[in-house]
Amino acid sequence: MPESMLLAASAGVVAGALAVGVVLLLRRLVLAQRELGTDAEQATYQTLHLASRAAKHVRGGFDAPDADRAVRYLRAMLGCESLALVDAAGRVAIDGDDDVRRIAADLARAAQSAGKPHVQRRIAVGSRETDAAAAPILVADRSAGAIVAFASPVRAGLVRATGEVAGWVASQVELGELDASRAALAEAEVRALRAQISPHFIYNALNAIASFINTDPAKARELVLEFADFTRYSFRRHGDFTTVAEELRSIDSYLELERARFGDRLRVTLQVAPEVLSTVVPFLSIQPLVENAVRHGLEAKEGGGRITITAADSGAFAEISVEDDGVGIDPVVLEGVLAGGSPGEHVGLRNVDARLRQVYGEEHGLVVETNLGAGTLVRMRVPKSQPGPNPNTPTAIARDGSQTR
Repeated sequence: MPESMLLAASAGVVAGALAVGVVLLLRRLVLAQRELGTDAEQATYQTLHLASRAAKHVRGGFDAPDADRAVRYLRAMLGCESLALVDAAGRVAIDGDDDVRRIAADLARAAQSAGKPHVQRRIAVGSRETDAAAAPILVADRSAGAIVAFASPVRAGLVRATGEVAGWVASQVELGELDASRAALAEAEVRALRAQISPHFIYNALNAIASFINTDPAKARELVLEFADFTRYSFRRHGDFTTVAEELRSIDSYLELERARFGDRLRVTLQVAPEVLSTVVPFLSIQPLVENAVRHGLEAKEGGGRITITAADSGAFAEISVEDDGVGIDPVVLEGVLAGGSPGEHVGLRNVDARLRQVYGEEHGLVVETNLGAGTLVRMRVPKSQPGPNPNTPTAIARDGSQTR
């Protein structure tokens, strides 16, 4: 074959290969574009992404440095030249031209005063002019601040978008305040439980200790240590969660003190699966159920009775129950207690039920079986996997199988 024909053939092969390569590359680009979505889909994703990044900084209020971080994402959402986030006290966080800080504070006051978006044009900033759109951040019946967007010029779309972003920020602030209120409520409920423990139990425990000082000093010293352990745990000031093991250890101290008062009239059976000891539960969620059984179930029963505490493994859940063979509760009274009525009666049951529902959902409230003269059985079902601390399980309370004391 002549050399010219060989060269031509080779050139044809190369050209064909290049053509195939170009086709494959174009196909990959088209597929990649499809995976990324349309321009509208990409814009939606970007806006949602920026909103999620801004939300965690907005919910805590407008204090620095959260406001400084939030304002960067808000500016990107609006696509404006500069953006100011102004709180109710007039503090200004800016992303963009810092020369507009004073102007932003003035425009924010005007928007808050009017209670609606406010536009101002041809604002002198040094040697140039700009426009601005300001929208108040209205939370419930008050103004929490304002957003001021600067652009040259400000068009109708930016005015509407600024109002929408201000409304979204207001909803995030409300959610943050709701979270804070829930946390404060949970703390108030724990304080109520501590107040319940304080007057009734402490008085009886100290009387029981005093009765042994002369007759059995060693027993009195032992009870003082149990009392110290119990009160140290019950009145600790940190942590919303604890473990089943820690609750049971506190219950052990509580029952030792009550046994000093009841003597043989108080009998306790403990049945605990070792694998649930490390399960995280709300602080003071089991102990109040035991105290309720002693105080309202057995104390009024002639001859005392028995309390059975069970913690069983049930797959993804720990099932915990406290049962007594005491005087029981009128079901009508119990219904009122769990609904928030009957102040002062069975406050432990009510508070534990409310906190379980708050933490895990409505389906995880207490289940109570009772009737007058028939005793009371209280059950809770707690997920093993949940947010909260992961403290080391204390070994002092660990027990094998069941134990009767």
